[in-house]
Amino acid sequence: MLKRAIINSFILSASLIVMAVNSYASESIDADVVYGHKDGMALVYDVIKPAEPNGAAIVFMVSGGWYSRWAPPENRAEQFAYMLDEGFTVIPVHHGSAPRYYVPEAYADVSRAIRHIKMHGDRHGIDTNRIGVFGGSAGGHLSLMLGLNSDQGKADAQDEVMRQDNSVAAVVAYFPPVDLREITGPNDRFPALNFSQDKAAAISPILYADAGDPPTLLIHGDADELVNISNSEIMHAEFKKQSVTSEFITIPGAGHGFRGEDADTAAAASLAWFTKYLL
Repeated sequence: MLKRAIINSFILSASLIVMAVNSYASESIDADVVYGHKDGMALVYDVIKPAEPNGAAIVFMVSGGWYSRWAPPENRAEQFAYMLDEGFTVIPVHHGSAPRYYVPEAYADVSRAIRHIKMHGDRHGIDTNRIGVFGGSAGGHLSLMLGLNSDQGKADAQDEVMRQDNSVAAVVAYFPPVDLREITGPNDRFPALNFSQDKAAAISPILYADAGDPPTLLIHGDADELVNISNSEIMHAEFKKQSVTSEFITIPGAGHGFRGEDADTAAAASLAWFTKYLL
């Protein structure tokens, strides 16, 4: 009887732990927040809240090759545990994805997402003056565009979301393409680039740097064969020319997509950057 009582007690304790974890997850994750619609489909982001929020938010561009692949927010919470542990609210944003949509549309989507996030800052428990953005490759490109091409919103817009500003306080971009004028056109691997070249300048971060831009960190591997490190080099040079607070970290031997120690190095640098400029 004693043995059975102990087993029953263990089962009850385990059940209570599972209930607590599930309760914590439901309180900490606001999933599939709709920030707009396109062609009858919802555009969404997730809000992943830490146990002890510091009031700042880091918005992650879910974009690789301008494909925006969905993943359970619980997976994102694990991916960005190092940010959550420091109290940052993490917000993965999904945009209209390739191959159906092109880069200018992806940028319009994430720009709208920032406006929506700021409009609902109270709901998300964040200080809208302390929002950072980051991403890698296409996500890095979109992060740069958000940082360098913000506006105060359109006061006369019928859509209240579009009346909100879309400025951010800090940017981190991993191995970003910065001049789409060189790569726009038919592209089997990256169909999001298959748009008219006369639109490429409007979506090229290298053309938007000015003294009002937020602090921006660039991280690139010198063995990147997909997005050459020269992209970050010319972007950093333009930041210095325009007196933008910036830093450029080169990871020796790293290719496109950081792994292992390279990923740890980039994550630590990103966290330090956001801690310095958002807290």
